[in-house]
Amino acid sequence: MERVNYIARADGRLTVTGAPEGFDAWLAAGAAQSRNGLVAFVTQDGVKAANASEVIRFFAPGVQILQFPAWDCLPYDRMSPSPDIESQRLATLASLARRTKDSGPAVVVTTVNAILQRVPPRAVIETASFVAKQGDTVSLDGLARFLAHNGYARASTVREPGDFAVRGGIVDLWPPGMEPLRLDFFGDRLDAIRTFDAETQLSSGEVKNIDLLPASEVPLDEKGV
Repeated sequence: MERVNYIARADGRLTVTGAPEGFDAWLAAGAAQSRNGLVAFVTQDGVKAANASEVIRFFAPGVQILQFPAWDCLPYDRMSPSPDIESQRLATLASLARRTKDSGPAVVVTTVNAILQRVPPRAVIETASFVAKQGDTVSLDGLARFLAHNGYARASTVREPGDFAVRGGIVDLWPPGMEPLRLDFFGDRLDAIRTFDAETQLSSGEVKNIDLLPASEVPLDEKGV
């Protein structure tokens, strides 16, 4: 622990060599705990990032793990990154944007490719949200515009993260980093918010409020386009 405390207190650049794989992740978690703040742990690739997350989860269960993977497509490729990866990245960016001094210890586990990639400005992530709770008056058209402008894809049935569907007074959507949600409206009143299974389409648990994130790192409003 003496070495961990020394690393956590060090100002400026500090080089640590000779740490075997696994021990380096333990050091990062220990530094986050000693600082009671945020530490970024950059790995070589996705496999090593997953291993590091498991180490931190085992040795430091009280430390929040924020996974930030790289896109799984090439620059200028015609294919977009997979919805799961974009969801994870956006959930981490939102968590970072909302952190305060009292948020506690956390480790951002990422890769070289991911940390070199440009991300949206912090202000975009902070403002691109939609908050509502049961009983609120919510415009269905306004909600649909928010979803369309923030990267959600309209579909007949919600099957993957980033999809949304409108069927009369019911809106199904799958926000990044969350379970699929079913919003039940009576006119403009939000009567109920439930989670549901994307495979069976059956509703399950009840949710009191929602805080929606963008589904894409590229804003699709007029200014963004």
